[in-house]
Amino acid sequence: MNIEQIYKDADALLEGHFKLSSGNHSKFYLQSAKVLEDPKTAKILADELAKMIKSSGIKVDAICSPALGGLIAGFALATALDVRFIFAERVDGQMTIRRGFEVKENENYIICEDIITTGGSALEAAKQVENAGGNIVAYAALANRGFCSRVGSDIKAKDNCKLPLDKPLFALEDFTFEMYSPDDCPLCKAGSVAYKPGSRGN
Repeated sequence: MNIEQIYKDADALLEGHFKLSSGNHSKFYLQSAKVLEDPKTAKILADELAKMIKSSGIKVDAICSPALGGLIAGFALATALDVRFIFAERVDGQMTIRRGFEVKENENYIICEDIITTGGSALEAAKQVENAGGNIVAYAALANRGFCSRVGSDIKAKDNCKLPLDKPLFALEDFTFEMYSPDDCPLCKAGSVAYKPGSRGN
């Protein structure tokens, strides 16, 4: 399965001058919401991700996703694995599990995002699950930005990867785009102005 082509066909692999959530700049941006707006494509991707997880032999009871970005990917993966789905959301800046969702003692959870960059939001959601008595057995995403090491890839985890090294990360593809600090961005030096897409602040 050519994941990069699927993103391109959905106009979800953007090229331009982008300001990322980290504050860094990049010539490329992944907009997974554009891929997931087609339910058929979402199902195909989730089924492929579920196949990887099933082949690992990991026992999964439920999926938890950080809102907002991980909601559709997480629900699609839960459907493919035939398990429960819950989500965590920010309340006053803190990741929280609410809305009556119950994490049962010793339930096995996978934290699912649409894209894993450094894994910060996924880790915050994982801590909420663990605080409620659940076990985190793995992390999952449609795309891995290359800062964390995933199953099936030879990319090594970078220093800024926040995911624990003792838990597997399942993802369909690595997207390793060069990033620049605003002070050292060649696009800015060429006179271009960075645009901030995505769900935060836009």
